[in-house]
Amino acid sequence: MAAESHRISRLEPYLSRSEPAPTLLKMLVGVQLAGMRAEKGLSQEQAARAIKCSAAKLCRIEAGKGRRPPAESDVRGLLRAYEAGEYETSLILQLLRRAGEPGWWQRYDNRLMPEWFDRLVGLQEAASTIRTFEIQYVPGLLQTPAYTQAVVQRGLPTAAAGEVERRVELRTRRRALLEREDAPRLWAVMDESVLLRVLGGREVMREQLEHLIEMAQRSHITVQIVPLDVTHASAPGIPITYLRFGGQDLSDIVYLEHIRSANFLEDRDETEEYRLALDRLADEALDPRESLDLLRETVKQRYAGS
Repeated sequence: MAAESHRISRLEPYLSRSEPAPTLLKMLVGVQLAGMRAEKGLSQEQAARAIKCSAAKLCRIEAGKGRRPPAESDVRGLLRAYEAGEYETSLILQLLRRAGEPGWWQRYDNRLMPEWFDRLVGLQEAASTIRTFEIQYVPGLLQTPAYTQAVVQRGLPTAAAGEVERRVELRTRRRALLEREDAPRLWAVMDESVLLRVLGGREVMREQLEHLIEMAQRSHITVQIVPLDVTHASAPGIPITYLRFGGQDLSDIVYLEHIRSANFLEDRDETEEYRLALDRLADEALDPRESLDLLRETVKQRYAGS
């Protein structure tokens, strides 16, 4: 149990975070409970019986899924079944209670924030590294408000002005994580066609590319462009977001977005395939300095004087 106490003690700094991090904390609680269950040699079915729930529910608890954290009574029951010590029990319950504090994004209504998007934003807030590949738009975390508005209007042409405004506000606020003192590393690869596709007019595009140039020069942000003349590029046909979390045995997660839903891949073999695909894309793309040169040249040739 001493080794378990040492592992649990590494969670203490998460209790002093100034901003709520419900998605991260739910994941941390889940992974600790899963580890305790494994150390007791119990299957999910056996552990689920201890708190009179289904194995599927326990699976969700251990995966940290759902808008809300698990019930404290369920977590207490699991901790008793795993014979957790007083220190371990106290720390996990404190994390659980903090996981109940809503993140800023959870104050938006469900129409703007369906469960799959709620989870994505929470995961991005918790990630230490975000890798993304885009084939149609500038990655959301690097968009300007005017560009975001053009994207929203293109995707929802019949939406009322008020709804468009709220969606732009939500997406713009997501960018704030890149300004945090503990900002994640962002590594964005995009197809050159993204730079040429005019959304919102040439003035909007000029502002957007100038913003990309500025952000690409920050130490925690890498931008690479796959040029159009790279005909052998191994680009997949859909955007990819790859999320990595700092320590604590949290698995990498791949996010694949569809029109009205999304998939989250957490199996290690699956996520490794996407990591390798992103590595190949980065190798085939222009390096960061060459990509900056292409961004500047595109502004000069296509959008100067807009």
